[in-house]
Amino acid sequence: MYSLPYFKEKDAGVVLQFMKDNPFVFLCGVDKDNKPVASQVPVFIDERDGKLFLTGHIMRSTDHHKAFEENPNALAVFTGAHTYVSAGWYTEPKQASTWNYMSVHAKGVLRFLDYNELLEVLKRTTNHFEKNPHSPANFEALPEDYVHRLAKAIVAFEIEVKEIDNVFKLSQNRDEKSYHNIMQKLKEQKGDGATIAEEMQKRLSKLF
Repeated sequence: MYSLPYFKEKDAGVVLQFMKDNPFVFLCGVDKDNKPVASQVPVFIDERDGKLFLTGHIMRSTDHHKAFEENPNALAVFTGAHTYVSAGWYTEPKQASTWNYMSVHAKGVLRFLDYNELLEVLKRTTNHFEKNPHSPANFEALPEDYVHRLAKAIVAFEIEVKEIDNVFKLSQNRDEKSYHNIMQKLKEQKGDGATIAEEMQKRLSKLF
């Protein structure tokens, strides 16, 4: 991880909220031959007894499933909005351009859950993202035999998070005039650029 002190978010609450706002993670591991594996999956973030846990599910008998059976160490990467930042926006433009982004790395130990726990994960995932108690796609509306067949092909997991690191690279190392100019240029772009500009605005009073 790109690790410079002025790009670190020191408020643990802000980091946790960022994770909850961006739950579709890159789940990374290493198999028995030290080959990297990765999947993109949604996870839930829960706090229990002062510890943080990530819960989700993956396909059974795939490279990532087999890898975590051999080596339970896991890395979940949470990513958010990101955007190019031109050096032409700096007060001193004759230097390298860059990229602004936010990312959280959560490292921990993965364990696979049993069948009943898997059903709870499936129910929670479906109903949470449907966000509609009357949706015909809610877990309770699915035929029991279909759920049973589906459950055979997937496996639920839980990761006890042991370490969290982050980089919120938002031009904190620039002078005040450059910082304001970058924000204005990004606001004009809309989309991810505007989102990054909003994050920069939140930090303005603490920087200058």
